[in-house]
Amino acid sequence: MGLLCFPLVSLVIHSFCYNKDKQTKYLTLHCNLFFWSFEAMANPRLRGWRKWAKKDWAIAAVGFTIILFALTLLFDSRNPTSSSSSSTFNLPSNHHLIPLTLLHRAKATGAFCLDGSLPGYHFQKGFGSGSNNWLLHIEGGGWCNSIETCEIRKRTALGSSKYMDPLIPFDGILSHQSSQNPDFYNWNIVKMRYCDGASLAGHPESEFKNGTKLFLRGQLIWEAIMSELLSLGLSKAKQALLTGCSAGGLATLIHCDDFRAHLPKDATVKCLADAGFFLDEPDILGNRTMSNFYHDVVQLQGVAKSLHKECITEMEPSKCIFPQQIIENIRTPLFIVNPAYDFWQIQHILVPAGSDPDGYWRRCRLSIQKCDSTQIENLQGFRSSLLKALSKLQHDKEGGMFINSCFVHCQTWMAETWHSSNSPRINNKTIAESVGDWYFNRKVTKEIDCPYPCNPTCYHMDFTQPS
Repeated sequence: MGLLCFPLVSLVIHSFCYNKDKQTKYLTLHCNLFFWSFEAMANPRLRGWRKWAKKDWAIAAVGFTIILFALTLLFDSRNPTSSSSSSTFNLPSNHHLIPLTLLHRAKATGAFCLDGSLPGYHFQKGFGSGSNNWLLHIEGGGWCNSIETCEIRKRTALGSSKYMDPLIPFDGILSHQSSQNPDFYNWNIVKMRYCDGASLAGHPESEFKNGTKLFLRGQLIWEAIMSELLSLGLSKAKQALLTGCSAGGLATLIHCDDFRAHLPKDATVKCLADAGFFLDEPDILGNRTMSNFYHDVVQLQGVAKSLHKECITEMEPSKCIFPQQIIENIRTPLFIVNPAYDFWQIQHILVPAGSDPDGYWRRCRLSIQKCDSTQIENLQGFRSSLLKALSKLQHDKEGGMFINSCFVHCQTWMAETWHSSNSPRINNKTIAESVGDWYFNRKVTKEIDCPYPCNPTCYHMDFTQPS
């Protein structure tokens, strides 16, 4: 158990504990105190803080984002709130860890993480009937939109392989256990680590020449990892699925057609974005917070070069990074997994830090179960915006979706939400069953849940509870 601290801001993200006797993993939320301190920083009415300079806000924003993504990527196993279950998340007894492989050939192409370290991935070889099938998962973890936030990020595992865990578990859609991952368990499975801060879409032409040591090379990282995997057998794939969580889900959408283009024409190739359908919606004050944020990311890292040309010729490039625009041009079959009440989007798009000076939304944005009727009405409007943005996919015969009414974020790479006895369901189907039906053309799968609070199988994250 340990702390990860950064020079510019003191953050306690998490401790990842592994108990060999009980075979239980859990996330210890040491960051609760810091989570609330960032709330206070963003809200002067809570603490009487001085007015912050732009740099202060940038530092606080990235710290806040890193903390929330730490919470996103692993559930607080001691406090999962569900109307049906509150059990600890247990690992199976035969669970094992997958080693990190650093991409040494990246030196030749200059495909470096933000700090100049080598990018990496974790690979578990397929077997049996899955030997020629591949599943690639892109890690999530937000973005950096300024020199300050990228400088902070490069001192974390989201900007440097120096801080990446050398061994990680493969669960959910990454699992090699048929009980947990019935359709993809014996495939070749890869987890691509995320260390560029722009959904693997940054370009070196945007790097600063003023002595700032930041490597903005996400596109090169994507190309370098793909090149290595193709040499390991991906080039002969019979079936393949590109997937990712959150910022990795956005990367999946950005690179979906390129992934298809690299594989045999007779291969079945599809893409799955988990919690990556970020909305271009105003916040509760009417400000375009997310749109402005993405504008900064696109400008800083030269992301426009990785976006669809058809879109950037018609509108401002930063608009083209939003999934609603991306899916207009994707030709590869696509599946969207997204909660209608995605807590990350509610906390960063609908009610971002600083948009609620009186603290009216303070408890609601941390737990949907603490929302009053007026706030729920606002959340239902946000849900409606999501469904409207997905309207094209709803009419696409090759597309699929699983939109549940849970207050959660990523759901595919945890067994508890992907496929287990307590997993969220729509029409009695888990996410894994729905994705499998879609991928293998067993059934048309466009599952849209009824509005909150109708689904008793949901896990609802509650950030108001002490760890």
